[in-house]
Amino acid sequence: MIRIASGQGFWGDWLEAPVRLVEQGPIDYLILDYLAEVTMSILQKQKQDDPNLGYARDFPPLIGRIAATLLERNITVIANAGGVNPIACAREVKRLAPQLKVAVVLGDDIYGRIDELLAKGYDLRNLDTGKPLETILGKISSANAYIGAFPMVDALATGANVIVTGRVTDSALALAPMIHRFGWKADEFDKLAAGTIAGHIVECGAQCTGGNCQVDWQTIPDMANIGYPIIDAEPDGTFFITKHRGTGGRINSDIVKEQLLYEIGDPKRYLTADCSADFTSIQLEDVGPDRVRLSGIRGGPPTDTLKVSISYSWGWKAIGTLVYSWPDALAKAKAADRIVRERLEQLGLTFDEIHTEFLGVNACHGPAAAPVEDPPEVQLRIGVRGRDRKAVERFTRELVPLVLSGPPTATGYGEGRPPVREVIAFWPALVPRHEVQTRVEVIE
Repeated sequence: MIRIASGQGFWGDWLEAPVRLVEQGPIDYLILDYLAEVTMSILQKQKQDDPNLGYARDFPPLIGRIAATLLERNITVIANAGGVNPIACAREVKRLAPQLKVAVVLGDDIYGRIDELLAKGYDLRNLDTGKPLETILGKISSANAYIGAFPMVDALATGANVIVTGRVTDSALALAPMIHRFGWKADEFDKLAAGTIAGHIVECGAQCTGGNCQVDWQTIPDMANIGYPIIDAEPDGTFFITKHRGTGGRINSDIVKEQLLYEIGDPKRYLTADCSADFTSIQLEDVGPDRVRLSGIRGGPPTDTLKVSISYSWGWKAIGTLVYSWPDALAKAKAADRIVRERLEQLGLTFDEIHTEFLGVNACHGPAAAPVEDPPEVQLRIGVRGRDRKAVERFTRELVPLVLSGPPTATGYGEGRPPVREVIAFWPALVPRHEVQTRVEVIE
């Protein structure tokens, strides 16, 4: 059996989680998932501004902090913290922890190959809309293929203490050490599916140990010290979801089932770069406190294509807020909304979308929200999105004046005019698997 701990669900997750995982009990691997679709576009912009950036900057200091423990306990780290600049990330890790051996997985970033792929006849059509990529050429900010576990297995074969990757499938971070240690082959689809599902369960960190959980959340103990998940994996594909003893949170089959439903399409054919996994074949069993056993998982071959995550600029947005207090808080907020919209119309400004919410009344549930007769306070939240940055900037000057020229009792305007931000849109596409060539480099 090997122990694979998941210490990061996204870039911005709890900084202490990975530290506690390596210090509070035995593990063999620490996996850290930093990337989301929008994260890649943010990192690409950072790299364009500074060629030494483009990675999750929390990661190298973390490794520097735990380097001695990693060596002492023989723990290997696998992280997609490299973003769009894995080499720079790995070099910074090496600078802060020179005693560690660092390997990098490359090849997922196809941003510089867009024209080449189009010239070969691959239209990189949007999977949702069917539109060809030519419709957004000139606006693209990043393009990364989701690669699977086997390139990371090659990196593990170097004996590196830390593996840094760019865009890989989230579940592959956990599958790779199972393939490496158990010698699983590329056609052992049931085992690969088991490792994939294990990785899927823990990819969001504490979301499978009671965090963000709908199952009796009020009774989940000590969430201030919630334990992050650990996979106890066996060579035949059976695995357990657990956490370190004495940590907060809770693991049971109901909570694991809730995470299993997270972001899946066809449950009988969950597609990844390594295999397809049949979620309906999973057998779950509570086998002890904070310990769930999963077995019987079936899988099938992968497709001959890889998913590509492309991000592109789609205009500008700005969002502003004001708070109105009792009496007549909701009526005041609605009046302020009408005034802003009328002034924008008088200025001749148009937007792709203008949207208003009333926090404290119906922002989360909209028309399904229960009526609130006389709320003590309401936050007006109004935002616009459009292709014309000047129009969006003009909108930002129309909210704060209501403090003096609108309904009474307005507050919450201390930050002044809201900032204008670029809107980054997501373009999912497919690319032939053979067009994505990966390689491993060891950073000396």
